[in-house]
Amino acid sequence: MKCIPVLVMAFLAVACASQPGAILRRTGAEIDAMAARAMTATGAQGLAIAVVEEGQVRHVGAYGKRNAAGGSLQPQTVMYGASLTKAAFGYMVMQLVQEGKLDLDAPIAAYLPKPLPEYASADIEDAYARWSDLAGDDRWRRLTPRILLTHSSGFANFGFLEPDGKLKFHFDPGARYAYSGDGLILLQFVLERGLGLDVGAEMQRRVFDRFAMTDTSMIWRPDFAANLAEGWDANGAVEPHDERSAVRASGSMDTTIADMARFAAGYVSGEGLSRRGRAELTRPLLAITTATQFPSLQPEAPPERRRADLAAGLGVIVFEGPLGRGFYKGGHNDTTGNTWVCVERGRRCVVILANDVRAEAAFPAIVAYVLGDTGAPWVWEYGDLKMWAPE
Repeated sequence: MKCIPVLVMAFLAVACASQPGAILRRTGAEIDAMAARAMTATGAQGLAIAVVEEGQVRHVGAYGKRNAAGGSLQPQTVMYGASLTKAAFGYMVMQLVQEGKLDLDAPIAAYLPKPLPEYASADIEDAYARWSDLAGDDRWRRLTPRILLTHSSGFANFGFLEPDGKLKFHFDPGARYAYSGDGLILLQFVLERGLGLDVGAEMQRRVFDRFAMTDTSMIWRPDFAANLAEGWDANGAVEPHDERSAVRASGSMDTTIADMARFAAGYVSGEGLSRRGRAELTRPLLAITTATQFPSLQPEAPPERRRADLAAGLGVIVFEGPLGRGFYKGGHNDTTGNTWVCVERGRRCVVILANDVRAEAAFPAIVAYVLGDTGAPWVWEYGDLKMWAPE
């Protein structure tokens, strides 16, 4: 089992000094001070934190720099949402399910005008994988929206990462969890080609507009340039923000900490969903059987190395901890570290966006400091967290 670095263990010792299961209430000043300590310890240049209590936004803070020129990171600074996009997409999909437009357990073949492998690369935008790679393997017919949202498609994270660059099945659909961005992109394809929807427009109308996320979009907007975050990688090098021109359900969302605070509050409260629909998003649907999340196609761990409480929900990961049921979603690239952790009890959440990947080393400590001991699966999410520590 890989370990948590000393700096995070030290933070956790302070944060979890209260009795297990206790609900902590931190002031804004205390959270600001914790953010400063975390940035000093990790070397992170930029960090933003939002806190939700009882389904209401209670704190939004942004700290440090948004770019190499020294511009300050602000609550309205546009940052890369990365894979937090998947959770927002899942929320939108559940609205379609409630309206009877989509059945979570219907085969995707029921929605597509022609068999998936018959969509040649020339017929589709480059935002999609090459579905023609699946020709000759009829297992694609077993895929359902639920399977795609629970990362149990059988695909690698992305087909272009395969040794031969081709999309393929590594196991039967629904058999086990293995993180796949292509699975979410396939569901986007089904909605667009099968239901005739514009996923970017649906996300805007059903999620971003609903929660007053005025600085959030699935594609680049020119007005973002006025207050935009660059990113720092693990070595302290700065990279410009990627201006994404294609809607990708797997992770094209740009957002701000202020907007994500409103989304987290609305999500945990179930706004726009029935009670049943909201519960279905964070119901444990598929047991997770790997020791860590990545690499996505790693062998299943022996039972003694698995977390029996860990399961896939619809676009999020569900767990049980000292505070009861919780759920979370992470987001990451070379210069981005994001996490969103909620506990159902008290409808409480912490959202963290960082434009410096080194900040990830302090995420467990920050969440524990604000919420208490949630039991969030940090080792499963990050493996050896020392990889995120400053050099």
